[in-house]
Amino acid sequence: MKYMKFEEFNFDKLGDGLLPVIVQDAVTLRVLMLGYMNKEAYEKTVETGNVTFWSRSRKALWTKGETSGHFLRMVEMYPDCDSDALLVMANPIGPTCHRGTTACFDTRESEGFIRRLESVIEGRYREMPEDSYTTRLFIKGVKKIAQKVGEEAVEATIEAVDGNRSRFLYEAGDLIYHLLVLLRQMDCSLADVEEELQLRHS
Repeated sequence: MKYMKFEEFNFDKLGDGLLPVIVQDAVTLRVLMLGYMNKEAYEKTVETGNVTFWSRSRKALWTKGETSGHFLRMVEMYPDCDSDALLVMANPIGPTCHRGTTACFDTRESEGFIRRLESVIEGRYREMPEDSYTTRLFIKGVKKIAQKVGEEAVEATIEAVDGNRSRFLYEAGDLIYHLLVLLRQMDCSLADVEEELQLRHS
């Protein structure tokens, strides 16, 4: 992908010459942190693929994870509409925050987990580990997976009609998991479903 040159950003609004950068998990879409880049940090990020910032407190360049090993592997970068801020989509290697938490913002830890689960299922599909239930489903094929989706949908429906919230959530979890497996088997993804829903909405 071709990226903007650092000089192309709109520094009329950025008096200190530093570009605000929001880092978002490329899989779960959870916002991980906010940092700042100067020209050197931006170019090093593009060159190495490891998200690099300018530390305003230390007045020095720092690559996230250079001491902890918890790197942010850059996937894509998008300037905002005014070209005075940057969104970096990244794959985090370990926790992002120095506190040991997933993100520097204290949103729910479960946020975006369905997309993380989709990524795990994709890994099972590619690697087919022998001891995995997901692998066994893929081996049995689309009919068995579709059957499981139907069974879990019925069970979730029964619990909903009975008004059993905890059991409904349990069965809904089973339903969503098996639906994700079926989506992968059909060479589809959550992003494809989102696109379909967006088309209907528009």
